[in-house]
Amino acid sequence: MERGRFFQRRRVCRFCHEKIPLDYKDVALLRSFLTERGRIIPRRTSGNCMRHQRKLTVAIKRARSIALLAFAEER
Repeated sequence: MERGRFFQRRRVCRFCHEKIPLDYKDVALLRSFLTERGRIIPRRTSGNCMRHQRKLTVAIKRARSIALLAFAEER
């Protein structure tokens, strides 16, 4: 039996598709783009477009600087 290559469907940007506003005060939304260790999920994994990934990164960093989000989770 021949194995074919596994085809993954292209992910769409949640912010473009659902018209979700991106705000640094929306901690629940920002947490969904962080790993359990507190690192930002890359664009190729999350499926965000380049424009919204940059805005997301800035929003996460702003939320971290005013202590809405932790910089790193404890082990």
